[in-house]
Amino acid sequence: MDNKTLNLLLKDENFLNQRIEFYKEKNILSKSDSEHEVKGHLEKSRHNLNFLAEIKKEYDDWALVTCYYASYHAALALITLNGYSSKNHNATLCILIKDFYKKELSKKDIELLNLFDANDLLFYAESRNKREEASYSTKINFNPQEVNKIKLKTRLFINKVDKIIKEKD
Repeated sequence: MDNKTLNLLLKDENFLNQRIEFYKEKNILSKSDSEHEVKGHLEKSRHNLNFLAEIKKEYDDWALVTCYYASYHAALALITLNGYSSKNHNATLCILIKDFYKKELSKKDIELLNLFDANDLLFYAESRNKREEASYSTKINFNPQEVNKIKLKTRLFINKVDKIIKEKD
């Protein structure tokens, strides 16, 4: 998803709801309330994070791919926690925005949701773009500082998701 569309989703609730309804109509988003799935996605996220630590520097392209999938499984855990199942990256992002961005619920929920901000959503979209570049381009060398920054953001994102889910239990 490009930044222009992402920013529109963040600012325009009607546009966001239209996208969500589109994904529901296409059966890309559906209801799910499996606590087992939440735990499974978190375990997969942590598994990918552990693998990330094993990847040698000359395989930075695979480090970026791993960062994305670690983050994606964490995102799937969050949306499953709120009763959704997604078959699409953009649909997942829409539910993250709807359910975890600037929502005013109980005081406890507000405190939790304040942990989840636009920078996290932008990171999630950025990591997907980097994953696509690493997966589908012929490029094998990436800027080491950029790769390290994405690795760190991945760890922070997953830790934040862990905290949100533990607080909701």
